[in-house]
Order: sequence, then C-alpha cells, then structure tokens
Amino acid sequence: MIAVIDYKAGNLTSVLKTLRAAGAEPVLTDDPAVVARAQKLILPGVGHFSATRFLEEHGLTAAVRERVDAGAPFLGICVGMQWLFEGSTEAPAVQGFGAFGGQCARFATQELKVPHVGWNSLEIREGSRLLAGLSQQSYVYFTHSYCAPVVNGTAAVTEYGQAFSAAVERDNIMGVQFHPEKSGEAGLRILENFVRLAC
Repeated sequence: MIAVIDYKAGNLTSVLKTLRAAGAEPVLTDDPAVVARAQKLILPGVGHFSATRFLEEHGLTAAVRERVDAGAPFLGICVGMQWLFEGSTEAPAVQGFGAFGGQCARFATQELKVPHVGWNSLEIREGSRLLAGLSQQSYVYFTHSYCAPVVNGTAAVTEYGQAFSAAVERDNIMGVQFHPEKSGEAGLRILENFVRLAC
C-alpha cells in the first residue's frame, strides 16, 4: 500500500490520478496509524513551508520516521522534498525532517522572475533508481520560490540563476522539487519507478 500523506497542502488530485496511471492503488490519509503500516510513502506539497508543521502536530513525522527507518521507500514532492532538509528560511521556526543537511532558501537571482514556473531540464547524476530511464536533460515542470541546496544526496541538478537540487536520493529516501504529476512522460516514468521499487 502506498500512503499519500494529506497535510492539507498537497496537489492531491493530480498526484493520485498519476499514481493510478503508474499502476498503483494509493491511499490518501492523514492518519499516523495508516502511515505506520504503509509499504511506501509519498508526501506531496504546494505552498508555504509552514504547512509542514501539521506533520509534527498530528504525529505524522514520527510515523514517517518509523517507516523510513524500517526501509520503506519515501518520496517527497515540491514542499515535500524541501521538508526532507533541516528546514527553510521561508518558515525558520518550523523544523524539517533532517534527512539531508542544509536549509532551503528563496532564489537569490535578481535577473530572473521568482517564482520559478515552467519547464526546465535536469542534469541527472548517475545511480538514481528514481530517475532511471530518463535521458539527460529531460524536461520537467517546476513551480517554486524556494529551493534546496546541492548536497551529497543530490540526484539531479537544475539551473535557474543558480544551481539547486531538483531531486535528492539516499537509499530509500527520495524527493523531487518539480511536479512529476505535471511533467508528462518523464514524470510518469519517475512515479512508475517509485511504484516498482522493492520494499
């Protein structure tokens, strides 16, 4: 069972539809007990980083940590990926999950419009299971004002006035800054890869 975690900030309808197209039968939930028995976890998200406070306040962070520690694959999307870092300057008082070091921050560019909205390419690093089968410079759809730093666990980099993590992956913990559910064939392939991961 793939649990899609509802913390009242996700692009849930499109994510669920695309997961079904990828061969999954996702369950939408905000119940820690359901999360605690899921085989795989997905945390979608749009909007402000402060929305992730819901996860801590409703016992979902602890449930996610328990499943991740047990080896369950986890995928964060957009703000869901940013949550995997230590935090974000968008909401300094809200802690992230801390799977990756560093803080997410607003784009520093003065020349380009923020938010970064639209299609952009991926510079894919070797060894990613999540991005397997994608060609170098595959295009995916972004919409965000804050971005994650490039770290050891970065699986793909995108440039928008600066280099940032478009995807991260370490063992069973994965995240994408872009929206696979809006990214056509490339996005569908990514979600198919996640659905097919061995648990």
